[in-house]
Amino acid sequence: MRGDKRERILRVLLNSLNTKEKESLSKNGLSKLAGCTRQWVIKFLKELQSKKLVNGTKVTNKKDTIKYWITISKKQDTYKSYMVKEPVRLLEKANLEYALTTYQAENLVQNYLFPSRLDLYIKKEDSDKWHSLMTKNGLYGKGNVRVIISDEHVMYKKKKIKNLFVVSIPQLIIDLTNEGGPCQEAAEMLIKKL
Repeated sequence: MRGDKRERILRVLLNSLNTKEKESLSKNGLSKLAGCTRQWVIKFLKELQSKKLVNGTKVTNKKDTIKYWITISKKQDTYKSYMVKEPVRLLEKANLEYALTTYQAENLVQNYLFPSRLDLYIKKEDSDKWHSLMTKNGLYGKGNVRVIISDEHVMYKKKKIKNLFVVSIPQLIIDLTNEGGPCQEAAEMLIKKL
């Protein structure tokens, strides 16, 4: 959980840059939003401050903070794959919480990658419902949809774009980088736009 806590704190810090929260983000507020203890937040902020990435709870260098996050993040390896006809339509009708990432999400945000696969984060408690929905509308096994079961905090500050929910830009950059290949290029393009 140690890595998850650090990633949660970084996710909140980087997503607070473009919101009203940046003016009022206290250590207590950060603790609540990240789902961590205040002591853990203080300890990690000291580490980030020693790397000259933050001053208090304010990110001072967005690009270097993202690059640091990349070094501590781990690739998501708990997922199920499916082959589903018209997966975007299925998502538009699904009454379950999710957030798209990698190819499809990048295509909606930046339109650089071909959306060859649809990757989505789900809540652990919804995994049986998603499996039932996917197998009812497709086949189980390697295919065009990957359902990722992860810390639900990855959905923090998700946005709705063209009727689909997409992870936040900082989370998308991390996921694209971890995916590698053409996704790495797309991530670097997003970093330049920060």
